[in-house]
Amino acid sequence: MVNHIILWKLKSALSEEEKAAARAEAKRRLESLRGKIPGLVSIRVLTDRLPTSTADMMLDSRFEDADALAGYQKNPLHLEAAGFVRSVVEERLCLDYPDA
Repeated sequence: MVNHIILWKLKSALSEEEKAAARAEAKRRLESLRGKIPGLVSIRVLTDRLPTSTADMMLDSRFEDADALAGYQKNPLHLEAAGFVRSVVEERLCLDYPDA
């Protein structure tokens, strides 16, 4: 298994209401990929966070292997969802790692 973790910081120009809407829409779009992309084992977007957080949302996903992750990254369904996320994000951090 391969884990694919993304942390996003939303654009600072967005109002709190716009940020809440962006988080909800990103969650809806990305979690809708469940069962539609080969090799994607699980996917969830975390949007509830404590005030001590420095990120606005997190993607927590697992893939069968590195090839499945590479396929996901090129999949048109993922690219469409990622396009929305990119439109509202100013910072992105990624960590991909194999299960120990």
